[in-house]
Amino acid sequence: MELVKGRSTVGMAGIGVMGHSMAGHILRGGFDLLVYNRTKAKALDLLTQGAVWKDDVFTLAENSDVVITMVGFPRDVEELYFGDRGIIAGARPGTVLVDMTTSSPALAERIAAAAADRGVFALDAPVSGGDRGAREATLSIMAGGDAAAFESVRPLFDLLGKSVNHMGGPGSGQHTKMANQVAIASNMMGVCEAIAYAKRSGLDPERVLAAISGGAAGSWSLSNLAPRMLAGDFTPGFYVKHFIKDMGIALDESARMGLDAPGLKLAMKLYSELAEAGGGDLGTQGLFKLYDS
Repeated sequence: MELVKGRSTVGMAGIGVMGHSMAGHILRGGFDLLVYNRTKAKALDLLTQGAVWKDDVFTLAENSDVVITMVGFPRDVEELYFGDRGIIAGARPGTVLVDMTTSSPALAERIAAAAADRGVFALDAPVSGGDRGAREATLSIMAGGDAAAFESVRPLFDLLGKSVNHMGGPGSGQHTKMANQVAIASNMMGVCEAIAYAKRSGLDPERVLAAISGGAAGSWSLSNLAPRMLAGDFTPGFYVKHFIKDMGIALDESARMGLDAPGLKLAMKLYSELAEAGGGDLGTQGLFKLYDS
């Protein structure tokens, strides 16, 4: 399949914090765009820009050359893809399905197998970079699935991200994202502890942040999320509740592989405490609340 601007149609299911920006990039990139979301109001401005609304994912899929999904949890993914009125049932042979939700590697494999039975291709292509990466089209995209299908939708990935990588067969994109989340989990604890230490010692934390961000301590989280912590801005670019979901998947996969992950376990404990205190809808930088209380 070759994507052609003005002729190829992309369907997008999931117009949330990330999906909304991603859909906008695809629309402005010159592709016809169909959209579906549980709450139509979140897609209204896309409709004014030329996107077309579909009432269900079956109809979305049967009218699309590529279907992209970006939702919250594996159960949401499963609900969208399977069943008599799901995406797989609606997709025409040759369609490429791309789930960009961070989800279970095993579910990605199931989707790919079910899609293949109908002559449809399925990629698991989770992203990293948060709301800012989605807005600025600088996401890191890690994809698993058929290599030719990946190359066929590469023009869409290039509209959404700066780092686009094919990692292997079905599920490998999700496994790569799990490695990403494992790295972030411990790093977020380190960032919070560093800022809390700077404040407790009487230093100006903003000056400390400027001093250490360019050195060995530098990280995406330190540069992008620590300033939000200091400003008391805990607006979600990526929800705590979704990060807990990701860490749960990573812990399950680690256990299955016989890998101990003490840093991940501690991060899961702390983020769970935050969620239980009512912080599930905060951004992941909300972890700082536990350190700054």
